[in-house]
Amino acid sequence: MADFSERVRGLREERGLKQTEMADICGVKVRSYQRYEHGDGYPEVPGLVFLADYFGVSLDYLMGRRDTRE
Repeated sequence: MADFSERVRGLREERGLKQTEMADICGVKVRSYQRYEHGDGYPEVPGLVFLADYFGVSLDYLMGRRDTRE
């Protein structure tokens, strides 16, 4: 199963977005967002919920606990 960093990177790439664009969408600095994708950090709970809603996936999928997106 994929982990959070792989999931968030894959979802971003599916939408054709750059890391800088995702950082703006999330309201964080680019370096903070890059840490998410490199597995060096996670957003706080409101940020996780935002990402799940933005990509239309469940938190379990986003966090790598399930392989189904819903």
